[in-house]
Amino acid sequence: MRPTAYSEELLRFGGEVSRETPVITPLPKPARPRVLAVSNQKGGVGKTSSAVNLAAALAEGGLTVLLIDMDPQGNASTALGIDRHADAMMGVYDVLVADRPLLRTVRPCPDVPDLWVAPATIDLAGAEIELVAIERREFRLREALDRLRQQLARNRIGAPDYVLIDCPPSLGLLTLNALVAADQVVIPIQCEYYALEGLTQLIRTVGLVQESLNPSLGLGAILLTMYDGRTRLAAQVAEEVRTHFPAAVLRATIPRTVRISEAPSYGQSVVTYEPNGVGAHSYREAARELAQRAAAKSQEGERA
Repeated sequence: MRPTAYSEELLRFGGEVSRETPVITPLPKPARPRVLAVSNQKGGVGKTSSAVNLAAALAEGGLTVLLIDMDPQGNASTALGIDRHADAMMGVYDVLVADRPLLRTVRPCPDVPDLWVAPATIDLAGAEIELVAIERREFRLREALDRLRQQLARNRIGAPDYVLIDCPPSLGLLTLNALVAADQVVIPIQCEYYALEGLTQLIRTVGLVQESLNPSLGLGAILLTMYDGRTRLAAQVAEEVRTHFPAAVLRATIPRTVRISEAPSYGQSVVTYEPNGVGAHSYREAARELAQRAAAKSQEGERA
């Protein structure tokens, strides 16, 4: 049952947190593993929240998911219950700069089965500078993912159905590594005045990466976040984005609700923190759309 307008208002401004878990419908598997870069160079748009909650919703739907935290702030790692400050913790920095196997950095999310995290340790803050001197610096993550698939195959373990990469809010070498490694880009956009300006710049960057480094990179989806149905501006921005990118924008929109912001402080996604809340329902709908799109493209490829 969809949440009522009253319950949405209640959850936005506080109220009792329900731990009751709804009935989860399994999601369709992609024909081949998919790598999605969740990116927006503009900060404060719900990028990390979207990466974390989409990953949790996909895993909850029966898929295997690896989230790679490429943001030096490490918020995605923390939100999924990983102690990024633990002694001897290896992370994405060790993969990109020290050439360590990605598999050695992966940690299970304690709340969601089949969701794994490659955390961002504090060292990742210096990776942009150190990568400049490394040969094929733009391909470090892509090559690490290739080695991960090979290592899993040798041990007769299937590759994750989805790899989600939480990019930093910039267009530097860390984001470039994510775009080179990805099949598609998922762009979260806050429903505010400057949304289209930042979106245009990011899509231009995606086009440059397609031309020179990753011809198979595509625009996977645009996700409208922090949507406040009480304001005319949010509706206008949503309409404008849908007009400019009708095929890319997901039908699901993510509301502005306090639970989405509150969940990381408990080391959880909103999907596990408040399973029946409007935020969890919205991210499940968005994850279902992503999974259905991937399955539909696989079927189109088979028919071709």
